[in-house]
Amino acid sequence: TIIMGSSKSSLLIAVLLLVADNIITTANGLSISRRRYLQWQTTGGCIATAAGTTAALSNPSVAQAANLKSRTEGYAVQHTEREWAYILSGAQYNILRKGGTERQKSSILNTYTTANVGTYTCAGCNTPLFSSADKFSSGTGWPSFSMALQGVEEEELDPIRATLDGKEVRCATCGGHLGDLFNDGWIYRGTSAAKTGKRYCIDGAALIFKPEDGGEDVFGDMPPPNRVIRYEQSMYRDV
Repeated sequence: TIIMGSSKSSLLIAVLLLVADNIITTANGLSISRRRYLQWQTTGGCIATAAGTTAALSNPSVAQAANLKSRTEGYAVQHTEREWAYILSGAQYNILRKGGTERQKSSILNTYTTANVGTYTCAGCNTPLFSSADKFSSGTGWPSFSMALQGVEEEELDPIRATLDGKEVRCATCGGHLGDLFNDGWIYRGTSAAKTGKRYCIDGAALIFKPEDGGEDVFGDMPPPNRVIRYEQSMYRDV
């Protein structure tokens, strides 16, 4: 069943798609998951499948619970949760180890463009994940890439679910949660995503930017210039 209508019906659909994982607060005061929020924005808030709505209502954590694979077993880099909590900052730990989602526009890396030449690596194990050449502005408030390096692991989902809901992406070395992959790159005309058809929507705090010219590393859990985001800092590194 497909529901279509005005802005009021769009608002109703957004309410119906409420889920408990990765909560985002919209301008209207609604709290929805990033996956649902981005789908709503992409479709103009006018289209939703009854199956997806039913699943979200019957199981509040359906999007995140879909991937039950351990974030530890089978990965080359492993630590106990206590060790991870010591190594990572609060924001990094929440995303990489708990599968959380940062606030929109809260990472300094969201402001970076292809002009910032370098490599985006995992904040947990320094594995190269994305190239600056594949970064583009999606307007979503999260760092976005049209392509990933070999260090990125994609959740195994059937094509239909992957298209409707997106799929989780992790660091292939430590299992850390990075964000989601959506097959809507074609929407972003004039960008590299339009060519690949993919949009990797990544939490900046899960990344460290390493400039090609050998400059200082830029940690993604730092806020953009002139903006204060209160995060618990790591006991492992000085910031």
